[in-house]
Amino acid sequence: MVTIGNAHEDLIHDAVLDYYGKRLATCSSDKTIKIFEIDGTENYKFTETLVGHEGPVWQVAWAHPKFGSILASCSYDGKALIWKEQPETRQWSIIAEHKVHSASVNSVSWAPHDLGAVLLCTSSDGKVSVVDFNEDGTTSHIIFDAHAIGVNSASWAPVTKDNTRSFVTCGSDNVSRIWKWDSTKEKYVEEAKLEGHTDWVRDVAWSPSVLVKSYIATASQDRTVLIWTQEGNGKWEKQLLTEEKFPDVCWRCSWSLSGNILAVSGGDNKVSLWKESLQGKWESAGEVDQ
Repeated sequence: MVTIGNAHEDLIHDAVLDYYGKRLATCSSDKTIKIFEIDGTENYKFTETLVGHEGPVWQVAWAHPKFGSILASCSYDGKALIWKEQPETRQWSIIAEHKVHSASVNSVSWAPHDLGAVLLCTSSDGKVSVVDFNEDGTTSHIIFDAHAIGVNSASWAPVTKDNTRSFVTCGSDNVSRIWKWDSTKEKYVEEAKLEGHTDWVRDVAWSPSVLVKSYIATASQDRTVLIWTQEGNGKWEKQLLTEEKFPDVCWRCSWSLSGNILAVSGGDNKVSLWKESLQGKWESAGEVDQ
C-alpha cells in the first residue's frame, strides 16, 4: 500500500487515481491540486502542483484517457477548472474555466466516455450544470435548478443502448433526484425523487455496472446509507444498508468498478466495505485500515 505523507498544508478533500491507476490527483483546503506518479504498491513520485483556485478545492475528476491527460477540479470559489497536460512537455495548464455558478461548486464528474467529454457540476447555489466540450474546441452548457438549499453531489447513470443521458443528484433538502435528458423539450426533466433521509444527503453514487437491477447509494448527515434499487417495473425501492446507524456523519459512498462492493467513508475517519448477500441483505466486507 502506498502512503503519501505531508502532501498538502491543509485538509485533503479528495484523492483520485486515473483510469490506469498510475497517477494520483489530490486536492485540499490549501487551494492546490497535487499530482503523483504511482509505481507499484510502495513507490510514488510527486510531479506537479496545480495552482489556480482561489478557495478550498473540494473534488477532482480524471477524464477518460481517450480525451488525453485531463483533470477537472471544483472549489469554494464557485469555479470548475479543466486542466490538461501537454504530452510533449509534461506541463499542466488550464484549458477551460467554468464560471456559471454563484456559490461553491461542490462536485465534478465526467460522463461515461461514450457520451463524449461532458462534465457534470453541482453547486451550493441549488443548481446543476452540464458542460459539453466539443471536438471543435467550443463548449456549451445547460444549467438548471435541482435542490433548493444546495446540491452536494451527483453521479452519472451507466450508459444505455440509446445513449440517453441520466444522472442522480443529492442535496441539502434531504432528497436525491434522478434527471433524464428529454430531447423533445431540450432540457433535463426530473424522473424520480428519492425520499428517505432525515438530514442533508452528502453523497450519491450510481453503480457503474449494468447488473440485474440498477443500484444507487445515498450517504447522509443522518448517519445512514440507503440503497435504492430499480427492477423492470421502473419503481425505485429503498433499504437501509445497515439497521444500526453509523458512528458519525456519512460523507462519501463509492462503488467498485464491478458494481458489487460499496465503500462508505464517514466522520469517524473510517472506510467500511459492503457487499450484497444472495438473500439481498447487505453485509460487511471489511474495513480499510489507515
